[in-house]
Amino acid sequence: MWFILYYILKYIKKNVKLTLIFKGIIIIVILKFVSEWLNLNTVGVFLEYIIDWAPLALIILFQPEIRQVLENLGRSQLLGRHKVLTVDEREKVVYEIMQAVEYMKRNRIGALIVIERDYALSQYIENANKLYADLSSELLISIFFPNNPLHDGAVIIQGDRITCAGSVLPTSMNTSLSKRLGTRHRAALGIVETSDAISICVSEETGRVSIALDGELNYNLTLDDARMILIEALQPKKETFFEADNLENEEETSEEVSDEERKEN
Repeated sequence: MWFILYYILKYIKKNVKLTLIFKGIIIIVILKFVSEWLNLNTVGVFLEYIIDWAPLALIILFQPEIRQVLENLGRSQLLGRHKVLTVDEREKVVYEIMQAVEYMKRNRIGALIVIERDYALSQYIENANKLYADLSSELLISIFFPNNPLHDGAVIIQGDRITCAGSVLPTSMNTSLSKRLGTRHRAALGIVETSDAISICVSEETGRVSIALDGELNYNLTLDDARMILIEALQPKKETFFEADNLENEEETSEEVSDEERKEN
């Protein structure tokens, strides 16, 4: 039960609509307690009717969001990515993407690149143009080159291969986003709000590079910052834990050495 509650709260945090629903439910519950405390009988009876019929109303009104949660459960892969990249493959993926991003930033070519991680993006690949090609900076640049029929949609990368181009992604409904950001940036944030993917966005107007990750949009990044974010985000989880253990061991070793030096002094 705690695991189910944790998953629900984690998903609510990433979804703007569900966050608003959750806040509304909390406000109604608080009002119910306040009405009982102040003996507001009329308000209490009214809130009781709302609470009694709330589950049915939520199912009817927010059916798309509930369906989205169930779809995410179905898309979740218990064994991780389709392919766990080696260190060399991961470096090559980051190198090819950043080479293309650097060119498109310099020439102000709009682009939206999505990298799949643990959640499968099958529903967005299904209606897109399938490529299944080896990842290369030249291919990415040619896809997003102006007047190319595929340049308006998103490219989805699985492992070290470009799976599809021209994919249509959901746009974010986050009201805190700047109105200056266009559809491409909202789509970049929208896909990471409903999955654990990474999306790289290059602005067509300004050439600025942004990366959306874990439900947040990192806007106007330098090429070095974008490269470091990609390298860190593409690391396997086991490797991250292994590195953390190594850091702890190194710290313990350094502490032991310093203790021995103190004793000698």
